[in-house]
Amino acid sequence: MNTVDDRTPVIVGIGEITHRSKAAEDGLEPIELMARALREAERDSGAALIAELDSLDVVCEYSWPYTDAPTLLGERLGHSPTRRVYGETGGESPVRFIHEAALRIVRGESRVAAITGAEAQYTVQAAARAGVALPWTPRDDSVKLTRGTDLCHPVAVALGASMPITIYPFYENATAARWGQTPREAQQESARLWAGYSEVAAANPHAWRPRRFTPAEVLDASGDNRLIAWPYTRAMVANPLVNMGAAVLMTSAGHARALGIAPERWVYVWDGAAAREPRDYLQRDQYHRSHAQDLVMETVLAQAGGDAAAFAQLELYSCFPVVPKMARRTLGLAADAQMTSTGGLSFFGAPLNNYMTHAACGLVRALRGAPGKAALLYGQGEYVTKHHALVLGAGPSPQGLPRAGYSVQAAADARRGPVPAFVTEHAGPATLETFTIVYDRDGQPTHGIVIGLTPAGARLMARVQAQDTVTLRVLADLDRSPIGSRGMVGAGDDGLLRWTAC
Repeated sequence: MNTVDDRTPVIVGIGEITHRSKAAEDGLEPIELMARALREAERDSGAALIAELDSLDVVCEYSWPYTDAPTLLGERLGHSPTRRVYGETGGESPVRFIHEAALRIVRGESRVAAITGAEAQYTVQAAARAGVALPWTPRDDSVKLTRGTDLCHPVAVALGASMPITIYPFYENATAARWGQTPREAQQESARLWAGYSEVAAANPHAWRPRRFTPAEVLDASGDNRLIAWPYTRAMVANPLVNMGAAVLMTSAGHARALGIAPERWVYVWDGAAAREPRDYLQRDQYHRSHAQDLVMETVLAQAGGDAAAFAQLELYSCFPVVPKMARRTLGLAADAQMTSTGGLSFFGAPLNNYMTHAACGLVRALRGAPGKAALLYGQGEYVTKHHALVLGAGPSPQGLPRAGYSVQAAADARRGPVPAFVTEHAGPATLETFTIVYDRDGQPTHGIVIGLTPAGARLMARVQAQDTVTLRVLADLDRSPIGSRGMVGAGDDGLLRWTAC
């Protein structure tokens, strides 16, 4: 072990907190969850690392906005690092923070770094419903939190297609058709995948919903498991109503050795990659793949030797089934491969942007018991938009220190095809590019949302009216995908386009 370069970045401490109370009198606010997670990570490391912190990244938090979360957290810890950063929104951000902390450690710019985040939406929502004031640090409702309405085209917002639950189905339906699956086959794949995620959550003491679901239970669109947006049932959707915090502590191999941290506790940051899709999803070339995700997966696969069998454990981001389904095909994984160490955002829980910090903790635990093995940590942000992956190892990387540049953006951009011009006016035929159907709390369709292509190749978005039961049946046919079918488009009374199946 003494041959390891002293600059090598290693994760030496992990901490997770799951606080199940919704009561105002004993609820823990996000800053307190972060502080407890960091103290648990320090305990896990076996060294007094908090007093040495020189870098602190706080994951963007939504449930209880603070004016300056990093400074407030430093006050709770009794130590304020020189570098304090509050991250931008994005489910991939914890992966990026770990990666960038590793590079700062290699460059000698940081000796001890922390990444942490937390959400307390379970308690916050319960208190709001009960009309009870929470005795926490005053929240700052002037803090600008990025929402879907800030990121999406006004037509998408008007049609109700600016939330993750109504955007990921566009990829789900388009990829299934591209892969030659019937909708029924695609649903069955999702259900088997999610049942596997639930098995991992059931064995994870930190999971919010630790019980096994069968594929049939995931699929059954009845009772509490109603359809939300075609083809997703509630069991397939991330659950943000949790109280959770997680933290990771990092240092160099040289400093860990000097502190007496046992080498078998170290997990090495090997290398990684990142890329993005255009933020406005209507400005993408298609919906049956992500060039950014493909390049990121291909790059980290090469870093691990070119064979996914090198990964003893994986965490493939799981806000909705389509994300790991796409990634596992690029990686060449079998359909029954275990793709989570944590349990997924539906079953482990979805502390919004901070899920991947928990996932990192899960992979660290797994690698500590798997000498000589590697693991893949892949996170994704916004709407199949931001992709970041890291290769972690129980031992040092055969390639040496991580590279300074990890972006594969140029290669991803080079793969993109022409982007159809977006139009808001059209009368006549249009081919269905992709779609979803939105359902109310009683499981009844409120409307369909279609992305289509005109005969001239322009892209449009249109509504399918709830009373157009014929078209909705075509869209929800389990045995025949409607992708590529033709419909007729015209203007509605509200100025938005309408699509009707031919």
